[in-house]
Amino acid sequence: MGERGGERGGERGGFGRGFGGRGGGRGGPRGRGRRAGRPTEEEKWTPVTKLGRLVRDGKIKQLEQIYLHSLPVKEYQIIDLLVGPSLKDEVMKIMPVQKQTRAGQRTRFKAFVVVGDGNGHVGLGVKCSKEVATAIRGGIILAKLSVIPVRRGYWGNKIGKPHTVPCKVTGKCGSVTVRMVPAPRGAGIVAARVPKKVLQFAGIDDVFTSSRGSTKTLGNFVKATFDCLQKTYGFLTPEF
Repeated sequence: MGERGGERGGERGGFGRGFGGRGGGRGGPRGRGRRAGRPTEEEKWTPVTKLGRLVRDGKIKQLEQIYLHSLPVKEYQIIDLLVGPSLKDEVMKIMPVQKQTRAGQRTRFKAFVVVGDGNGHVGLGVKCSKEVATAIRGGIILAKLSVIPVRRGYWGNKIGKPHTVPCKVTGKCGSVTVRMVPAPRGAGIVAARVPKKVLQFAGIDDVFTSSRGSTKTLGNFVKATFDCLQKTYGFLTPEF
């Protein structure tokens, strides 16, 4: 009887409950310990899309090759491989949002994350989750998947590297409107805190901006700035 009980206990994994064999060995690593294993997960990345396989095999070496053919990026590891360690991310805001249910209010956390390499590539991700850490992690992944190219130009003579926006551009989200005007070299980024961070991540050194609407709504403010940068490639010029 004791042997059978031992066998049954072994099959069940002790007194653990729940799904997928989570219950056994209670003294094992929990929670934050997973972070140490994250690099190995990235090393073992197995692409599931054709684009991912081409990037892994070294057939595609630049993001511009993807943008040129308007290919959808479905795996964030593609951006990690092509951009590398120069890609920085920053959490712009974490805000609680609530939904009224029969049992009461359900609170979740919404994270706004911006990523960029400071060299003409920027992305914006918005993720909602029950936990702050999960929302931030999801926001970073979505921001990488939404990375766009930013066209840069000159204010006057074409001397040195492009440093500002190529022309006047306007972006909008909700009631917030953001307008960007080319600025001379050395003027710096004349903008509020939110668009300034996005522009720095995009690699723009000099620009004049104006905004109107409810700019205290950070979500719409950052989305309007992102829309503005997206429109820099929305027109044709002679070099094309």
